[in-house]
Formats: sequence, C-alpha cells, structure tokens
Amino acid sequence: MNKEIAEIFGETIRLLEIKGDKALSYKIRAYRNAINILNHLKVDISDIYKEKGLKGIRELGIGEKNAKKIEEYIKHERIKEFEELNEETAIQNVIAHFFQTKGLGLQELKENAKKRKIIYSRYTKPAKQLLDLAGSVEASKEAITKIANWANSRKLDYTIETVFKKWLELDRLKPKEIVKKPFYRGDPMIFSETKKKWFVIKDGEWLEYAGKKEEIEWKIVQ
Repeated sequence: MNKEIAEIFGETIRLLEIKGDKALSYKIRAYRNAINILNHLKVDISDIYKEKGLKGIRELGIGEKNAKKIEEYIKHERIKEFEELNEETAIQNVIAHFFQTKGLGLQELKENAKKRKIIYSRYTKPAKQLLDLAGSVEASKEAITKIANWANSRKLDYTIETVFKKWLELDRLKPKEIVKKPFYRGDPMIFSETKKKWFVIKDGEWLEYAGKKEEIEWKIVQ
C-alpha cells in the first residue's frame, strides 16, 4: 500500500503544478516528505494504522493533512481530494501532456505561455472535446501518445485535432519502423548470402570487404 499512496501523492504534485496552486511550494514539500517516508518505510503503512491509528502515521513525521489522506486511502482505497483535483485539472492535464509529447516540459510550457509563444487557451476547446470523446484523462493522453509516436516517426506535425481525424484508425497507427543499414567510411555495404561475405558498394562496384566487423557503421535510414 505504501507504493500506491506514494504514487498518488506524486501525481498530486504534478496536478498542483499544472493548476498553479497558490500554496504550491508548501504543499509540495509536505507531499515530498510523505513520499520519502513511505518509500523508505520497512512495514506497510496500514499495519501501523491498525496498531496505532492516525497517531501512528503522524509519529512517522507525516503532516496531519497528509496523514488523514493516508487514513482515507486505507479505509476506502481512494482519496477524495485527489480525485477532485484530477477532475478539476483534467483539461489542463491533457494540454500539458500534448506539449510534453512535443518535447516541452511543464515549466517550459508556463514560461513560453508567459512570453505568448504558446496561446494556452487555443487548446482548451479541442482538449475538452477529446476528453468527452475518450471518456477520461488517461484515455485522452493515451490517444495523444499514439498520434505523437506515429507522427514523430514520420517527421509529421500534429495537433490535438489530429487525434479526432485519426480516431477510428488509432489502433492501426504504428510508429514507422527504424531501419539501420551498414556503411563503411560513408559507403553503403551489403551482405551476400550466396558468398557469405560483406561487400562495400563504391561507385557502383561491389568491393569485397576486408576490414573488421566492428568497423562497420550502422546508420538509421529514414
């Protein structure tokens, strides 16, 4: 149970960062402290709770608010505040994930938004539409990831709207296979199955390769 609660607290930090919570630094310190304690705890937190109750959790050095959240998870296997935060930040979460697939982290996204390089509101409507279509944040993010992998492998641009256009094809969209081909000092090579030998192709001629196998350079060919 320690791992599950620590993961929820970790995700909570990410959602608070997306939301831009006013008490962000204080809350993050408290959550990170709880995560650290949970990750290093040698017994299950539920056993401590059964023996000593809320007081036992507090004695570990976990703050009162987070101790109560842990108590709630032990009793109900859910944390209401986390679920509400997840719902509240759903659209922002989807948009943030879209930009992460573009190689932009959350902090960079915020900085770029301030500089008006990214108009955040431009993506609000399609993100909401995708949420309605996919049914959840996780399903929306999964769909964006599929599109990103497919498009990036082909050096194609994509937007959230691309997900709608390719929605019925999502399960069929696969990243382009990465092909590596052999070269020797910039010249392409080929292996002859008949002669069981490597050849270097130079100016249209096949020259028998006399070098070492380690000298062959494998390059990705688009």
